[in-house]
Amino acid sequence: MPLSMHQAVVPAITQTLTALSAILDKAEADAAARKIEPAVLLNFRLAPDMFALTRQVQLTSDFAKNAMARLAGVEPPKYEDTETTIAELKARIAKTLAYVQSFKPAAIDGSEERTITFPVGGQPRTFKGQDYLVTFALPNFYFHATTAYDILRHCGVNIGKRDFLGVR
Repeated sequence: MPLSMHQAVVPAITQTLTALSAILDKAEADAAARKIEPAVLLNFRLAPDMFALTRQVQLTSDFAKNAMARLAGVEPPKYEDTETTIAELKARIAKTLAYVQSFKPAAIDGSEERTITFPVGGQPRTFKGQDYLVTFALPNFYFHATTAYDILRHCGVNIGKRDFLGVR
């Protein structure tokens, strides 16, 4: 039996968002143990032209919710991007997880050929559903999740590959 669109996206997003939330728990504990203000971690960036940790988490969330909505042919919800604490970022992740998991397979399956058009850099971009998922949504989702992980790892938080994958 071939892999369905729902099977391709929901477990992957669920696993990574759950792991990202756990990584934020470790970051919070690490900051407390080292007597570092959590804002230092939240505002850290790997390079001057890259987004800080907070924005990386927000974008991870955005790519997850937007992928689900676009594949289902519905308007993605808008999140305000006002998070300033680890607890607020974790709440955003939880809200995103609930949204992702609210989609039944019937809403996503069969979207392989659905035309999806949305603005990228102010210009309309059009994909077929499967290409959107495989070449745009998931790569961007993983890029921002990985960058969030890399920022925390660079800052000395004791996390590794198993934490990123969410496995023990």
